[in-house]
Amino acid sequence: PLLAGRDAEKVAKVATPLGLPHRVFDLRDGAGVAEALGDVDVVAHCAGPFSATSAPMVDGCLRTGTHYLDVTGEVDVFESVFARHDEARRAGVVLLPGSGFDVVPTDCLAALVAAELPAATELDLAFQASGGISGGTMKSALEGAAMGGRARVGGSLRTVPMGWRRREVPFPSGHRTVTSLPWGDVSTAFRSTGIGDITTFARLPGLDRVGPRASAFGRVVLGKPVAQRIGKAVIGSLVRGPGTAQRSKSWVEVYAEARDGQGRSASAALIGPDTYDFTADSVLRTVDGLLAGGVEAGAHTPSTAFGAEFVRRLHGIRVIGP
Repeated sequence: PLLAGRDAEKVAKVATPLGLPHRVFDLRDGAGVAEALGDVDVVAHCAGPFSATSAPMVDGCLRTGTHYLDVTGEVDVFESVFARHDEARRAGVVLLPGSGFDVVPTDCLAALVAAELPAATELDLAFQASGGISGGTMKSALEGAAMGGRARVGGSLRTVPMGWRRREVPFPSGHRTVTSLPWGDVSTAFRSTGIGDITTFARLPGLDRVGPRASAFGRVVLGKPVAQRIGKAVIGSLVRGPGTAQRSKSWVEVYAEARDGQGRSASAALIGPDTYDFTADSVLRTVDGLLAGGVEAGAHTPSTAFGAEFVRRLHGIRVIGP
């Protein structure tokens, strides 16, 4: 592996103790990006928020014939990458956003239940996780909060209030009430399954207290550029993310349920390790899969690239269901 970033000192601080080569370039320099990727087979892009960094990295990958994967959870980033499917096919490049916790487990479960119920018209996906959260994830969440909730309705992406739906979910550890939020699968699961109505849920502290009125107020306040700048600066200064000890004690559970118009349903669940450890494992296996070949050029979800069973191959994963 070749480590890269825009800050020479920070990149060297990580790469040197590991004995890894490193490279420095800035995504705002298109020619520099292309030069840096000229001898690279696969990019694992981990620099968020991806709303600012994905497009220039994808540009560079398409110019150099480099396969691209990232760990985004941002709905509009998924949509923008999928819109470049034809470009990627012409370039012989695989574009695979969401190769981490968002959206590998949810996407693979969605594909599994859709295969069990081919006539499904509705899909609910939910998760709950212990452990902390990184600064990068929080910055992306801050951007997402300014846009309100998102859902797939009748095949189209719709803006809805945060917390517009609540339901009870039978997680492996027990029944829990979850609240809707804008998760990446409202983009990816539609591409993977073709199901037209998709809602994503989570059980997160405080999310159950978010209603339509609070959601609307948050969109107005957080939609202001100054609020975004201040919020991201505070996050950058204060949030360091979970350490090794905390991650080793953390876990995640995911649930998927598909329904058709005749009242039939299919469901599945999984239990896995901490979301950041899951992401590291998933990214490395995705890199190996792309290097091995066999994935058709174009824009993919994890399940369209490697099949719904891909999640079962990850460390510490137990799938319950089909």
